[in-house]
Amino acid sequence: MCGIFGCILKEGNAAPLIHSSLKRLEYRGYDSVGIATISDGKIFMKKDSGKIDEVHKLVNLDDMPGNIGIGHTRWATHGAPLKINSHPHMDCKGEIVVVHNGIIENFMELRAELQNLGHIFVSKTDTEVMPHLIEETLKQNPKLTFVNAVLESLKRIEGSYAFAIMSTREPDKIICARNESPLVLGVNGTGVFCASDIPAFLPITNKAVMINNGEIVILSQQGYEIHKIQDYSTVTRDPVTIEWTSEMAVKQGYPHFMIKEIHEQPEVLRNTLRMQDHYLDLMTTFLDRADEVYLVACGTSYHACLAASYMFSKLAFLPTYPVYASEFVEQHGKSVNIESTLLAVSQSGETADTLSAVMCAQQRAATVLGLTNVIGSTLTRVSRVYIGTQAGPEIGVAATKTFTSQLSVLAQLALRLSKKRGKISQDEMDCLEVNLKKMPEDVEIIIRTQEEKVKQIAHKYKDSKVFFFLGRGISTATAFEGRLKLMEIAYIPSIAFPAGESKHGPISLIEEGFPVVFVCPRDDCHKTLIGNIMEMKARGAHIIAVIEEGDDDIKSLAEEYIEVPKGIPSVLSPIPFSVPLQMLAYYISLEKGNNPDMPRNLAKSVTVK
Repeated sequence: MCGIFGCILKEGNAAPLIHSSLKRLEYRGYDSVGIATISDGKIFMKKDSGKIDEVHKLVNLDDMPGNIGIGHTRWATHGAPLKINSHPHMDCKGEIVVVHNGIIENFMELRAELQNLGHIFVSKTDTEVMPHLIEETLKQNPKLTFVNAVLESLKRIEGSYAFAIMSTREPDKIICARNESPLVLGVNGTGVFCASDIPAFLPITNKAVMINNGEIVILSQQGYEIHKIQDYSTVTRDPVTIEWTSEMAVKQGYPHFMIKEIHEQPEVLRNTLRMQDHYLDLMTTFLDRADEVYLVACGTSYHACLAASYMFSKLAFLPTYPVYASEFVEQHGKSVNIESTLLAVSQSGETADTLSAVMCAQQRAATVLGLTNVIGSTLTRVSRVYIGTQAGPEIGVAATKTFTSQLSVLAQLALRLSKKRGKISQDEMDCLEVNLKKMPEDVEIIIRTQEEKVKQIAHKYKDSKVFFFLGRGISTATAFEGRLKLMEIAYIPSIAFPAGESKHGPISLIEEGFPVVFVCPRDDCHKTLIGNIMEMKARGAHIIAVIEEGDDDIKSLAEEYIEVPKGIPSVLSPIPFSVPLQMLAYYISLEKGNNPDMPRNLAKSVTVK
């Protein structure tokens, strides 16, 4: 998730303050940094890829004139992490400069339109369309003020954004705007500030003004004005006092990164649904050509692949083989050939076992596709086609938002391939697309309505010595992921099986009070799953069920239940049904006195075999 900071100071140069404030946003993760200021009617800019300290050593980010400026730390989504793609971005004339956090969905159409009008683009980013769009708006309507030109340009932007924009035409202002990407103002007697997050300005001021979706802000030395983008009506909003410590502010008031990232999942899922059709279509074409497809990953990413194997089979009639990356070379290395396709999934794009599997496949002339959260990682460089999951950096070691974002992208690929192959009816396709689009809202509802119930369950079962996680069909993958989360951060031995396999050995462990977590969407397996629940209850198990809202049959059998919204198709169920299990692991970890952000013996990116 990119970081933005801007300021207008009453005295002194802005660049050193922007530099120090961007340092306080480093926790968000980034691959490049840049700062722009205005002085004597001219824009000054320094930027490059790399960490802030590295770039500062090369170009001295503090040595820039002007009491007004904007800065940016970039997490690559469109375009590799190179200097040319670093923010800020400018128009053709060098009069308008922009920083941006978010995803512009229609940037390809806007870019083509502006190029046809003679605009020259220098980067591969979606952001660069904005300064050119403002430039063109002013060209077509010379009498417009800069603020009105920004306003008109915003109305053509589709997607998520937090913008901070300056121009030499009105060099005493910063124009900000927000839609679904975070933006907050800071105010005190020395100036006004805008940022992606409160930590950026917290040492300077604890007076903050929260900006809502659909609002545009004008910053000047006189203060700030807030208006609605739609009709430019004025919004009155006073500053609030922030009582957080700096550490709390980094986590936006949450006690740990993990729970913050669990709560970020609705926003992340919205971003995955803004994926460019071009990339999805290209990867779908390669999948459609393949004689055999291997889905290769480790840990949580493997569970996403396991769920995806059901998606591709059910929707596109494409047989796929989910394989642990650490086993791929031994299990399939010699059978892979030029007709094979390998879709490698890795949060970091640097997972050693996954890259070893990729290298083995490449040596045998197989097609390699990549799905990762880190643009510029090794996986993006070695893949024939890759897609970024656009989840933003994940600080907590246990994967949460990166898992659901992987599932969302894989589901979109399965749907796209199904449409290409004509394997399911249009009615079913429409239903799945509608449900995928409302998935962010469903996850939002789960977190809002079920978190307190999950806390109570965690308190009740915190001293359990072992857990079972069971599901049928695609829910087997959800059960495996729930098991992994609990082991990772609560250190409780846990067992996951397809529910139908439980009576082939595992059921021998059941005794009075043994907690068994069942994943229970209302699908074709529902009646059979009830039989599995009754088998466990007959032996004294305590049933914790994740169910669809209003599932009275399983409610009557379960000691505890957690509800998700009704009507979610089975093939999409791992996305919402995994969220309560993430929260359960988190709150049991807290009950046991663990730090869920730093589980023992684990690392965020496993770069050794």
